[in-house]
Amino acid sequence: MEAKQTYGVTSSNFTGQDFLALSDFHSSEIMYLLEKAVQIKAELKEGIRRKPLEGKVLAMIFDKASTRTRVSFEVGVVQLGGDPIFLSTKDIQLGRGESIEDTAKVLSGYVDGILIRTFAHRTIEQFAAHADVPVINGLTDLHHPTQVMADLLTILEHKGKLAGLKLGYVGDGYNNMTHSLLEGAAKVGMDITVASPFGYEPDQMIRDHAKLVAKQNGSSVVISNSPEEAITDADVVVTDTWSSMGMEAEADERNEIFKPYQVNADLCAKAKDDYIFLHCLPAYRGKEVTSEIIDGPHSVVFDEAENRLHAQKAIMEALMGGM
Repeated sequence: MEAKQTYGVTSSNFTGQDFLALSDFHSSEIMYLLEKAVQIKAELKEGIRRKPLEGKVLAMIFDKASTRTRVSFEVGVVQLGGDPIFLSTKDIQLGRGESIEDTAKVLSGYVDGILIRTFAHRTIEQFAAHADVPVINGLTDLHHPTQVMADLLTILEHKGKLAGLKLGYVGDGYNNMTHSLLEGAAKVGMDITVASPFGYEPDQMIRDHAKLVAKQNGSSVVISNSPEEAITDADVVVTDTWSSMGMEAEADERNEIFKPYQVNADLCAKAKDDYIFLHCLPAYRGKEVTSEIIDGPHSVVFDEAENRLHAQKAIMEALMGGM
């Protein structure tokens, strides 16, 4: 699939911007980034290596452990010609009481972009407000936009389109993946139904805004407590871990509450025959999803994981490449 880039958007739309939530971007900008990611991936497979970030440095602040986010961003910035610097909050002054504002200003004098993976979304908003270089959200408790860009890229690759498809999400509604999926689906004209137990629905403001954007783009957002409603006729089936990082103390209680929301063969029989299954990983087989689904013929979770690299390269090049 070749990058069309016919959305009236250029790289200048992004120069110097932050990437904190998908709601911050116009639908055409998201599609531009996805097409750019398609092009970047194709070039990499063909052995073409461009260096748009040559001489530039990305600081990577990690307040949470990571496999995919850290490796994909480090590899991505190197492939684009730049250099990554990994900064754990256990090692820098931010973790010892230095203010967010001061850290943002200091790092802005050294680097060309900052990636943050942390807990409270307010932290990254404060950081971005005081930084003079682009700030990228590598995950917060409220949003995970870079992962959902990889998800959208994966769906586009396997389905050839986004608009008009139905995405069914089953599991914890109030988590960063659900929130970014709601925003991303609404932006690209994809129908989305989220099914979660009562009391675990998505954030009210995020879902209300997603419904408004979806209406403008000819799609729908449905919030439900019924897994069957979410998966019936779905083109894309998605779930996530029932207990995110920081919720370990609630794991036993959540496992009981979410049992009826397991993605298994009986549930997926209600999806379209050619559905694809997504999970951002790490996955816990036998809990949120059974082995026969995540390791079965409909699963594209490892394509999805690889696409973190390509989607994030598109984001970094757009934000940092023209500076």
